[in-house]
Amino acid sequence: MLRALIIEDETAAAVNLRAVLRETAPDVEVTGVLESVAESVEYLRSHPQPDLLFMDIHLADGDSFRIFDEVEITAPVIFTTAYDRYALEAFKVNSIDYLLKPLKSADVQRALEKLRRLTGSESRAYGARVKAMAAERQETFLVHVRDRIIPLHRDKIAYCYTSDEKVTACGFDGEIYPLDRTLEALQALLPEADFFRANRQFIVSRRAVKEIVVWFGSRLSLSLQVATPERIVVSKARAPEFKAWLRSAQPAE
Repeated sequence: MLRALIIEDETAAAVNLRAVLRETAPDVEVTGVLESVAESVEYLRSHPQPDLLFMDIHLADGDSFRIFDEVEITAPVIFTTAYDRYALEAFKVNSIDYLLKPLKSADVQRALEKLRRLTGSESRAYGARVKAMAAERQETFLVHVRDRIIPLHRDKIAYCYTSDEKVTACGFDGEIYPLDRTLEALQALLPEADFFRANRQFIVSRRAVKEIVVWFGSRLSLSLQVATPERIVVSKARAPEFKAWLRSAQPAE
């Protein structure tokens, strides 16, 4: 019997995964469901490691890669995600297993069979690849402009913006760079300590935030160091999260 731990903040997704496991892998026992980075870190520090982890990428209090910064993970990990193919490049390059939501029984069964075939040394190598990938954040993007390829370091990005299914990055120099990734994919690749998903249109750099104005309905209007194509508004529901993110990122006095 394999003991599996699910790290997932969407109740429906966790229930669905349990149901799929009961159907396709009766030898897998789900020992618990955790909903946040903080809860997962606390649990893994105080309990024996499970035989297997199903881990959603984005949780209520941040991306699940932060768990690896706090706890030594020795169990194999299968990531679950709703992101498109661009966000999955890192998993494919590192041969790490992932499942696209909504989860399908055949995909879960395939991932489990792959892990069961791993020998001891292969399992350790697999764990090392997961750990290395979790430690990585993409630092440079290759931007294709006509017949040129321009390296764009993330530190030069003031914000990312999507409109009419086109995604661009704006540098602190005001230059606009076309990107071949969705905003969701960029959110997965950029470190959340430095970048915040303000709304459906914008990801903003912490260093770019110049001023915050309390707007109608307790929303926040952001002013950046560079001009933006439209007003950046953070919803009332996400305003506390944004302020906490900005506050925690500031250097101590």
